[in-house]
Amino acid sequence: MRRRSRGSARVSSERRTLYVPEGLAGERVDTGIARMFGLSRSRAAELAAAGLVELDGEVVAKSDRLPAGSVLEVDVPSVADPLEVVAEEVEGIGVLHEDDAVVVIDKPVGVAVHPSMGWTGPTVVGHLRAAGVRIATSGAPERQGIVQRLDVGTSGVMVIAKSEHAYSVLKQAFRDREIEKTYHALVQGHPDPLRGTVDAPIGRHPGADWRFAVREDGKPSITHYETLEAHRFASLLEVHLETGRTHQIRVHMSALKHPCVGDLTYGADPTLAQRLGLERQWLHAVRLGFVHPESGEHVSYGSTYPDDLAGALEVIRGAD
Repeated sequence: MRRRSRGSARVSSERRTLYVPEGLAGERVDTGIARMFGLSRSRAAELAAAGLVELDGEVVAKSDRLPAGSVLEVDVPSVADPLEVVAEEVEGIGVLHEDDAVVVIDKPVGVAVHPSMGWTGPTVVGHLRAAGVRIATSGAPERQGIVQRLDVGTSGVMVIAKSEHAYSVLKQAFRDREIEKTYHALVQGHPDPLRGTVDAPIGRHPGADWRFAVREDGKPSITHYETLEAHRFASLLEVHLETGRTHQIRVHMSALKHPCVGDLTYGADPTLAQRLGLERQWLHAVRLGFVHPESGEHVSYGSTYPDDLAGALEVIRGAD
């Protein structure tokens, strides 16, 4: 078994070797590979184009012909399961609290909570595994112990269940909307009214399944906001969520025509984002409060603005 590395993906390859039979003499390499190894012809052509096919020890092209009795060797890569949790410590993840039931962390930007299709970067669950933190086994394999999520581009405080009992209790508390989730968002312009509630269902965007939008057939979604600071180009809001839909704050603010600063996915001004040095949406989970699943006491944890958000806010304040 040969091991290859390609970027951050973990790839293994299996070398297969066969003699070319008389019946395939004169056939193209890609046709012969497809028939001999049970691959599609397009897959066989890809392997040849990648230099993974050898005939009698020499790399060959897909259109070369096969002589009978020659040795055909093919390296067939197989990418590891993209949903597999990989133990990898992540710089910047801070532990705010840990006990036998829960671990509360401060998640930096650029880190996913758990593995997902298309994501090859660092994850919270991978970091916890590398750090020796055992979490609950409830839930899908790639997101065991996860009771809430933050976007890759959103930073801040979140909780992960370590015990099965904590997982069950916290999951139900999130469903019952008993968790206090507080965010700060810097949005373009000035929302009118300065304090209000957005009650609008959210579903997948009809033109792009990686985006979301307000839709009549979407899931119920409720966002409360209050203006903390109003500046020339943007307003700093405190946001409380009743529901926890994917991209909820970003979608609702965009629907109000006041997208999060830097959120180019949902209509933010790229010129302003560049001026502020932002490469992601200005959105941060500042506080999380809940009833501890074991002690029954109400606990609350907070997170300060990371450097990129704090710097952008100071520029906005200085522009008045």
